[in-house]
Amino acid sequence: MSKYGYTEEHARAGVKAQLPDIETWPNQFRTGYEIEIVIPEFTSVCPKTGLPDSGEITIRYVPDKQCLELKSLKMYALAYRDLGIFQENVVNRFLSDIVRAARPVSAAVIGEFSPRGGIYSKMTATYTAVSAGLGNAAGRSRKRARRA
Repeated sequence: MSKYGYTEEHARAGVKAQLPDIETWPNQFRTGYEIEIVIPEFTSVCPKTGLPDSGEITIRYVPDKQCLELKSLKMYALAYRDLGIFQENVVNRFLSDIVRAARPVSAAVIGEFSPRGGIYSKMTATYTAVSAGLGNAAGRSRKRARRA
């Protein structure tokens, strides 16, 4: 346990929660174009305090064979509303699930969370396929989280 009472249980909270599947549809263009999706009213819950976290999630990806279906992505994002999960884990979980669903050439998920206690945080997780167009796996992603 940390000085402030954070435990491994808090750290793992929500990471393996069952969430709705993100559906896809067949990409008709293989021109290397980028898609940006913004979820401006994202909400989740701090697993330690139970206080709400809110912010904006931005997804940028270059599709390969599949594109993300927006209604299923909306239902996926809404499933976080009552989920206790740290902001850093939200961003990395989004990326992992997007890569698993669509197997993009590359992807980035940026989480910009509203200030709480005078602290603003921004996390970015990124993925680049090992060999573009040759079938990517979520396990091959490169992820990084940083605080702004």
